[in-house]
Amino acid sequence: MSIKTFRGQIADNGIETIRLSTNDGLTGYQIKKFILFPIEPQNNNQQSTVQVYTVKPDVATTVVNFSAPTLLAVAYMENDNSGATPTFIDSAIFFDNVKFNQDIYLTHTEQGSDAVNYYLELEQVKLDLNEATVATLKDMRGRE
Repeated sequence: MSIKTFRGQIADNGIETIRLSTNDGLTGYQIKKFILFPIEPQNNNQQSTVQVYTVKPDVATTVVNFSAPTLLAVAYMENDNSGATPTFIDSAIFFDNVKFNQDIYLTHTEQGSDAVNYYLELEQVKLDLNEATVATLKDMRGRE
């Protein structure tokens, strides 16, 4: 199928919605790439964590829990310009075997108060009726 990309900036303690749901629910998605990048790479020290969920959380949190059934991905980015040798770390983990067909939600927490840039690549997959039903029910159960 095709690749859909999303990019933007998300504020510290922000929650952003990526609209994906369709009328029939037969179009599913899987995360293929997830990257963070600082808004001022040469000037700021920054530590950002962005998490992707199938259900909108009440607040952005610094806690990462791989056991959470609604967690799809997490990315961590650290940019340190304070020393003689600047460092940059970008690490992302996503569960590429998970298919979803509803909106997803990004949350961001940062050590200070800076926003962060993100790039998210999703592969569009065709779901049969059973897969669509399972994906939708998982989201509904996660909301309870």
